[in-house]
Amino acid sequence: MDHIVRGVLNFRKNVYPEHKDLFGALADSQNPDVLFITCSDSRIDPNMVTGSHPGDLFICRNAGNVIPPHSNETGSMTASIEYAVAVLGVRHIIVCGHTDCGAIKGALDIPSLKGLPHVKEWLGHCRSAMEIVRERHSISNDECVDAKYLNEAIQENVLQQVQHLRTHPVVAAKLATGKIEIHGWVYDIKSGNIRCCGRDSMEFKDFDQYYSDYIAKISE
Repeated sequence: MDHIVRGVLNFRKNVYPEHKDLFGALADSQNPDVLFITCSDSRIDPNMVTGSHPGDLFICRNAGNVIPPHSNETGSMTASIEYAVAVLGVRHIIVCGHTDCGAIKGALDIPSLKGLPHVKEWLGHCRSAMEIVRERHSISNDECVDAKYLNEAIQENVLQQVQHLRTHPVVAAKLATGKIEIHGWVYDIKSGNIRCCGRDSMEFKDFDQYYSDYIAKISE
């Protein structure tokens, strides 16, 4: 905890005073443009990766960047998505997975989750993605999936969670009227690169290629 305590002291002494006007403006309201859904993994820092500031991102985190499909059973993800879209009016939703994801390792090897009943149940929301990988490579449910397929499984999981996201009524409504855009990302921890999918294609592309129109605009 030493570095945490030192960090808070530094924030109060140096960081907060430097950004006092920003925090003052955010004290009574927020107006984020992006709902950022990512993993709880300690190595992922959405604000650092995106170069964003307090108030820019409405962030939801959980093991495996999971989005349960919509149902009548209320959960924190369902409520957060509904609030971000219907109340805050976010215009973009980013579902961000990452390399070396422990949750996806667990989803690929369910027997290893013995003694973790809640983790096992939660990762059931990744099952379709894992079955796709198994089917594609003729791997039976009795076999452990080779580590060489982990990155493929991580990408498939992002695609699956994007599909789950589309089942949420508030999201479906905004998609139908072109008022929201969904982005699927996989962040590479070692290289810092991001691969993306979404819009009208489920094919992953390099960040610069996927956002070439944005990059051209800001380069003018």
